[in-house]
Order: sequence, then C-alpha cells, then structure tokens
Amino acid sequence: MIPESPPTEISITPLIKGSEFSDWKSLNDSIMGGSSHASCRFSEKGLFLEGNLVEEGGGFVSCRSPIFNKPFDLSKHSGLIVDVEGEGRTLKFAIACEKKPLSLSNLLKGDIRWVASIPTKKNGVSRVKIPFKDLEPARRAKPVRLPLTFDPTCINRFQLLHSKFGQPGKMNLEFSAGPIKILIKSISAYL
Repeated sequence: MIPESPPTEISITPLIKGSEFSDWKSLNDSIMGGSSHASCRFSEKGLFLEGNLVEEGGGFVSCRSPIFNKPFDLSKHSGLIVDVEGEGRTLKFAIACEKKPLSLSNLLKGDIRWVASIPTKKNGVSRVKIPFKDLEPARRAKPVRLPLTFDPTCINRFQLLHSKFGQPGKMNLEFSAGPIKILIKSISAYL
C-alpha cells in the first residue's frame, strides 16, 4: 500500500485527533517476554509513540485505543485515512470489531484483528488511505484462514504498531529496531 493523498472529491469524516487520543495506552512485546519499551503520550498535535524497539524476544511496540463504549458504524464509508509522521517506517494499523453472536470468528480462540501495512515518508506527514476491502484478518500476526469478511458496523478498537511482522504471516521488510518516535496526527473515515 502506497501513501497517497485522497482525491479532493471524497468526503472525509474526522474520528480521532489531538487530545481525543488521551485514553490510548501502550502495548509492547514485554507482554510476551520481549525487551522493547515505548509509551504513548498525547498532545494537541496528536498521539506520540516513543521508546526503544528491540527485535529479540518480540519485536513490536504499539499504542492502542480503549475499547470504544459505542462501536463506530462506518458502513457508509470505504475506509480510513491515517495522518502520521512515521520516520519512513512501515507501520501496521489494526482494527478490532465487536463479536457478533453468529460470527465465524467466534470459532477461534482469541481475538481477530483486521490489519493493513502503512508505509510512511522519512520526513513530514504521510496521509495513508486504508480501504476496508484491503484489510486482512489476523490473530497474533498469523493469517486467519476462515472465510471472514470485515464488518465496518462494529469497530471497537484501533491500534498502531511497529513490528517485525507485517501483513499476516509475513515479515516487515522495513522493520527497524532502536529508538522510535512516531506521531499519529489523526484518524478519519472516507466515503
């Protein structure tokens, strides 16, 4: 997926920006024995993910939203737009959806995340378009082989990661260990 500016004729609905990131928390590979450390802090500019990334023993840092009290229903939209300063890294954006009673996803242990890789420019803001049709289901960075379809009516969490794993079951060829400082400026939906 290549960062692109959305055409001006599409309609954009802002979802999260600036201080609206105040409840986001870090989730790093230390939960599985890794040594990476990063924290999230918000400002009027957006959400900063800052720390140090260590590949051995895990290889990821992230910030994620709380579970939304009222899930987003983005069924009238085609996807998301993320404005991010990403240091030229290929990041991963993950979406969680509220489970529905008769969903095939209920057959799996653990939660499914719908993911997309988002490349960024070395300097400045990258405006990355993530079409819902391009999202892939994953469980702990592994592909989900069930015939699932993304449901934009029940989005209840967002997460931004820099990980040695890219798309489900694949390595992130742009992974870079060491100091990291990323700024998520905003998340919007587009028609």
